[in-house]
Amino acid sequence: MSETGGVREVKSAARTVELLELLAGRGDRPARLQELADALDVPRSSMYALLQTLIAHGWVRTDLTGSLYGIGLRALLTGTGYLDSDPRVRLVRPYLDEASDALGETIHLARLDGRSVAYLATRESHEYLRTISRVGRRLPAHAGALGKALLAERPDGELPEGPYEALTPRTHTTRESLAADLAEVRARGYAIDREEGVPGIAGFGFALRYDRPARDAVSCSVPVARLTPEHEARIVAVMREIRARIEATAPVGGGTVQWR
Repeated sequence: MSETGGVREVKSAARTVELLELLAGRGDRPARLQELADALDVPRSSMYALLQTLIAHGWVRTDLTGSLYGIGLRALLTGTGYLDSDPRVRLVRPYLDEASDALGETIHLARLDGRSVAYLATRESHEYLRTISRVGRRLPAHAGALGKALLAERPDGELPEGPYEALTPRTHTTRESLAADLAEVRARGYAIDREEGVPGIAGFGFALRYDRPARDAVSCSVPVARLTPEHEARIVAVMREIRARIEATAPVGGGTVQWR
């Protein structure tokens, strides 16, 4: 049995978390009992009992035949509670509205979570041609403006060894290539993603330095078909101002509770 912070891990709790994360990661692809048992390397009977318990409590749902399983409504409600309780998210939301109104493009707030970034808030573009995004979405940190803005706030020695997953032909797949890009991010003051995470989409990411090192970042995403040099300059100017205003407003340390 593994240990966490000197405390012995509770195996049943760890298995429950692994199952919920597995189901959440499948998106709109429901799973069968044997798939889940194989993926987590547990007996079929144990997996069935765990699923039935989670179904009873609303964390997992099943179809009318009882043979397909997906993430349940309780996960959404708990995730909403996280967003509602986070002072940083509450602080930044009005500024996302301002950036969206000024630019007419999609604006994001995301947080670094291990080797990925998790989207905490999004304001969709006013234009018909828009990016696809949602709260709760996760992307590898190396493959977009939000993640690169946050990785640049950390020493290159903390970068994991490659090769990295390629989401598009433009994604950085080696540590050396990513480190060179992050050096440019530090010199420039913000990150640029030109179709590295999503084909046809460019992004401009700005780390929010109210924590050291920064954990949160904001970005503007725009279809490359609509990105002119003048529009890019406008995006950078507006997002720089938004970042400065957020950082000037945010209390150092985030309030009374210091979350790890």
